[in-house]
Amino acid sequence: MTPPSVLTVAGSDSGGGAGIQADLKTMLALGVHGMSVITAVTAQNSRGVHGVWELPEEAVRAQYRAVVDDIGVRAVKTGMLATAALVETVAGLLAGTPGTPVVVDPVGVSKHGDPLLAASALESVRTRLLPLATVATPNLDEVTQLTGVVVEDEDGMRRAADAILAYGPRWALIKGGHLPGGAAEVVDLLTDGTEEHWLRAPRYDNRHTHGTGCTLASAVAAGLAKGLPVPRAVEEAKAYVTGAIAAGFALGSGIGPVDHGWTRRS
Repeated sequence: MTPPSVLTVAGSDSGGGAGIQADLKTMLALGVHGMSVITAVTAQNSRGVHGVWELPEEAVRAQYRAVVDDIGVRAVKTGMLATAALVETVAGLLAGTPGTPVVVDPVGVSKHGDPLLAASALESVRTRLLPLATVATPNLDEVTQLTGVVVEDEDGMRRAADAILAYGPRWALIKGGHLPGGAAEVVDLLTDGTEEHWLRAPRYDNRHTHGTGCTLASAVAAGLAKGLPVPRAVEEAKAYVTGAIAAGFALGSGIGPVDHGWTRRS
């Protein structure tokens, strides 16, 4: 049986912990066929991002058309898009593929704090990309970057969700891993403005968390490609990434990755 095909449109992480590499590992682990459109190449390791080279718009467009026109796609996940021009290009491609679930991870900075999205691209993300999203998955720093809302508690996550939903995605998944206070639980909020789903998981004392955002968004896309409703897809993605964080391992001399293969080793 041919598995559902899922397309990631994102940057390459040479260290293998995030970006395209994390997306494809997640998709394999969750039983879907992963495909890729590379938007940028990074020189990256456990200590940070040492260089970024964006691909030309025509290269991104050609990759997308080659995959979608021949193989087809059941869900798309977007990650690092780097520039306003690439955001506009990808938004145009997605708009031309109606009916396909889209998970938008509005990547702004790396786990090490390195910028991965130009400030000039924020308005394009707000007005061109977010309206196409089935689910948008910002962390709290990305919420502030996109909306100006600063979140310090769970009530603030509701305000953040409202601010993100105002740009047009069907669902907002506000990731609360960066909430201050060091709570024993990690809480995320999924809402479409009517339903609320609070997802809670233990907070593990493990600093090797490189790739968590990419992994979660890709796992959501995998669930949507399988035909799961959004709340169920997000619930299963949260369980997968929680296990991957618990099993995260040291790699190099900095922040190691989550373990995308934890289900096979557990």
